[in-house]
Amino acid sequence: METRPLGRSGIQVSKLCLGTMTWGEQNSESEAHEQLDFALANGINFIDTAEMYPVPPNRHTYTLTEQYIGSWIQRRRRRDDFVLASKIAGPTSANKMENYIRGGNDFSRAQIIEACNASLKRLKTDYIDLYQLHWPERGTNFFGRLGLSDIDTALPFTPFEEIADTLGDLVKQGKIRAYGLSNETAWGVMRYLNAHEHKPEHRPRPASVQNPYNLLNRSYEVGLSEVSLREDIPLLAYSPLAFGVLSGKYRHGALPENSRLALYPRFGRYSNPQGLAAVERYAAVAQEAGISLTTLALAFVGSRRFVASNIIGATNLAQLAENIAAGQAELSADTLAAIDAVHTEISNPCP
Repeated sequence: METRPLGRSGIQVSKLCLGTMTWGEQNSESEAHEQLDFALANGINFIDTAEMYPVPPNRHTYTLTEQYIGSWIQRRRRRDDFVLASKIAGPTSANKMENYIRGGNDFSRAQIIEACNASLKRLKTDYIDLYQLHWPERGTNFFGRLGLSDIDTALPFTPFEEIADTLGDLVKQGKIRAYGLSNETAWGVMRYLNAHEHKPEHRPRPASVQNPYNLLNRSYEVGLSEVSLREDIPLLAYSPLAFGVLSGKYRHGALPENSRLALYPRFGRYSNPQGLAAVERYAAVAQEAGISLTTLALAFVGSRRFVASNIIGATNLAQLAENIAAGQAELSADTLAAIDAVHTEISNPCP
């Protein structure tokens, strides 16, 4: 499988990344291990997880995904065969009520160090290749919020320089190789880059940005894609199938048993009327091209120059095999033009 540089970190990642957020909720430990074995056997060298996983998050399953990966690493002893990414959770209102993530989660030095050490222990590894800030500590537009018209300047957040200093210390200690951002804005990425440029000997550059990107949400192209291309801080695209909506399995009102939307109705981000109308248009483009809607969606994400890796997930090996094959397909110029024609008429229906 093709590999691409993870920014200027010196790390090479496969074009496809194995996402893990269902492990511990929709998938058992043995199923997680099967997916890991299958992914590595089929060319994937990049695994993405988070301390908060599985999703939807709750205090009873918190950290199970990392634990499953850790038990696999301990059994297979293949740690140096792949690139491992994890994330520290940002502040959440749910945690304020239940207080189960480190007794109160922010990006202070103490919290980052505690979170990283705990992830290393659960993952049963001495190092994490890419350690990411799961979402901004400050209030801004992410998780489905497209626009931003005002900010609450009274809400405090840890200075970018302090966060970068702490992450730099973790790099020096060998606990992480690089750090990345997630659900971040163009302003936020540039502030972290600025922190690096003022103290490059200690503060590493951000290596990547993990944000949503798919046919129903191309908002990354507005501002952030230029940052990626000019500053060598590429996108790790998550939700390339828009919670499965772009697989076509929910078309015409279908709700398959045990599917994500059947189990968790809260995940309606990609199921509004405009999004569903766009899905039908993209399905027609796929039919004209003689490919599946899944292939159209995954191959499109992988075709973007600003994308380093496309994060695919599955709840069974058949889905994983289909996604791996689809993600490596190439789209013709005519098909890409047809996609853009739909996007012009129905732009970003599901931010």
